[in-house]
Amino acid sequence: MGLTEYKKKRDFKKTAEPGEAVRSSSLVVGRKNLVYVIQKHKASHLHYDLRLEMDGVLKSWAVPKEPSADPAVKRLAVAVEDHPLGYEKFTGTIPAGEYGAGTVEIWDQGTYQLLEKSDKAYSLEISGKKLQGIFYLVKLKPGEDIKNWLFFRKK
Repeated sequence: MGLTEYKKKRDFKKTAEPGEAVRSSSLVVGRKNLVYVIQKHKASHLHYDLRLEMDGVLKSWAVPKEPSADPAVKRLAVAVEDHPLGYEKFTGTIPAGEYGAGTVEIWDQGTYQLLEKSDKAYSLEISGKKLQGIFYLVKLKPGEDIKNWLFFRKK
């Protein structure tokens, strides 16, 4: 997806959000210490933004309810625009009138390792402060350009 959509939605003269990636990276199955963060975003609706370092950007999903370490709990995760590397450190207030206006704070952070990747699912080993273990991101309708995924911990 790249950062085109991200940049189109923001006026960097008004928001303190990062505009450019601070470094580049590549996604390699088995690579350890990739960036993982979940940001609590109090915008028009409270939600949690899951961000994973992949291919030089932070792939991002909006999770409407607090993520859970309970394997019985599956959370909807809606794919949103990529964010630049460096955004994992962003906290603060996005000004009123700007896209995503509201407060952003770090809910969980750490690293992850990509165990498996396909067009319909990711298997991740997350090493965060709150979430730890193997988690899945599974596309609800594989093969289609659908933004809805499920995020849950392995049983």
